[in-house]
Amino acid sequence: MPLKPRPFPDAQGHRALFGVLGPSTNTIVQPDFDDMRPVGVTNHYSRIVVDDAQAISDESFMAGTLEISRNTLDAVRGVLTCNPDFLVMGMSAVTFYGGAKGAQEWRENIESEAGLKLCTGSQSLIEAFNAYGGIKRIAVLSPYFPSANAQVSHFMSDHGIEVVRDICLRCPSWTSIAQVSTATLRDQLKTLDGDDVDALVQVGTNLSMTRLAAAAEMYLGKPVIAINTATYWNALRQNGISDKIAGFGRLLEEF
Repeated sequence: MPLKPRPFPDAQGHRALFGVLGPSTNTIVQPDFDDMRPVGVTNHYSRIVVDDAQAISDESFMAGTLEISRNTLDAVRGVLTCNPDFLVMGMSAVTFYGGAKGAQEWRENIESEAGLKLCTGSQSLIEAFNAYGGIKRIAVLSPYFPSANAQVSHFMSDHGIEVVRDICLRCPSWTSIAQVSTATLRDQLKTLDGDDVDALVQVGTNLSMTRLAAAAEMYLGKPVIAINTATYWNALRQNGISDKIAGFGRLLEEF
């Protein structure tokens, strides 16, 4: 639904003020979202304070993401002081946990505390699949460990989407996720692709994939969806902002 007009619009965010919630270790979401920002929409990043966890196993990775989940409400309280119109989650892992039911409950808990709607990466991917149409079988690339990829598969299955195969990069820390090279990501997309999948999907918001995904759509001839692109696209569209933005793939250019 379109936002209600303010009696005195913000000088730069006269169309919408987005409160963006992201881990304090994440260096990719903030510039990615700003790159996709249309005129009149402003992004106000609130850091979810977390140590640079050394995610060296399934167990420590899950523990680190759950710490981020526990600290999210503190970041919400901080960003509410600028009176945003809408919240956008800039961390994707926890938004998949517990399947469709767990993801919905997590989102609704934040919304209840904030008194604002929240856009999450997991639900944004489902909305993106619906926009493209015909996506039922996917391949997934993540910086995660297998336990977290299993949660992604569970969530997708609950929505009628089959994860045919996946790759976990097993990044050793939160900050190292942002250091994965474009060449590495390009090679992993080639490994994941096949005639048996309708789309390639990247999760993990600290991977830098928005522009690579857009390019890969052209040379692979199928949807390649980066989580940050899907999330920001969905946030805009949920707020009645339909601007078409070039350079980030079909989602922002066509839908």
